[in-house]
Amino acid sequence: MPEITHVDRAHTPPSGGSRLCSNALPERDRVAIFREVYGRQVMRVDVEPLTGHPFQIDMAIRVLPGLSFLSCRRSPLRVMRTKDLISDGDDRVVLQMGNVDHVAWQCGREITLQAGDAIALENGEAGSLTFPVSGALTSLLLPRDALGPLLHDVHGCIGRPLPGNTPALRLLRHYLQILKDDSEMPTPELQNLMVAHIYDLVALALGATRHAAELARGRGVRAARLQAIKADIADHASDGDLSIADIAARHRLTPRYVQRLFESEGTTFTHFVCEQRLDSACRILASRPFDHKRIGDIAFEAGFSDLSYFNRAFRRRFGSTPSELRRNGF
Repeated sequence: MPEITHVDRAHTPPSGGSRLCSNALPERDRVAIFREVYGRQVMRVDVEPLTGHPFQIDMAIRVLPGLSFLSCRRSPLRVMRTKDLISDGDDRVVLQMGNVDHVAWQCGREITLQAGDAIALENGEAGSLTFPVSGALTSLLLPRDALGPLLHDVHGCIGRPLPGNTPALRLLRHYLQILKDDSEMPTPELQNLMVAHIYDLVALALGATRHAAELARGRGVRAARLQAIKADIADHASDGDLSIADIAARHRLTPRYVQRLFESEGTTFTHFVCEQRLDSACRILASRPFDHKRIGDIAFEAGFSDLSYFNRAFRRRFGSTPSELRRNGF
């Protein structure tokens, strides 16, 4: 069995993290290499494929100050922290989220979790997670001495299922999408801020103290809500009728609160929507397969209803007209 000296750099994004797809491993020894090298040596868990299912996993790990984040797509399997593995002294709190029904076991208790549910487990105690069908898995590992002061009872939250529709969990999932999607790690200052926001949301989900809850509502919750709203706008920017009232209703907020979220970043809802539409139009104009499309049609498809306004806004943003950009190349 090969000894690991580093994470496979061929699968390492420029982010301080690592990525591994099981298909990159030799097929004959795929399971054995993954279990020993990436499982027991790197992640300090035993990964056991369930009988009758081909083993497959596509996994990304991000490490930030005070936080480890793992997300993966996987075949049916069981993940275990055995008595031998917990001898490493790692006593972090692990927040696990899966998108399929699964079963957790720790301290003699078996807990059945539904798709979307989350659960906090003790990394310093033997336990397991069993996923009988293929799906996605997200894990957050947080130091106990940093998370504990934010919670009413760190022991009481262990092994307690958290319904997937818990507001703080929904916001946490949206926020973690930043880490999943970004190929570049932010600056150290932004890393620390992101970690603080994630701690806020985890604490709210598990049971934050009054002081931590007040802090979270003014920091982590606002950041997560704004990220979720931005993602929503990006998905619907081409809808010419998109309004702040639509967005506010979908996120169960008031239009004024949504506007204040954008004002906290020195911008407005209208400006952000316009930027999304301009970026979309620019990508199409710069793409050779769309050379046959008229500029007016591109503007309308991006969500603009006024061609004159589109041309003015485009020139302010990119320093050239749509026709000049298409003619000169991007």
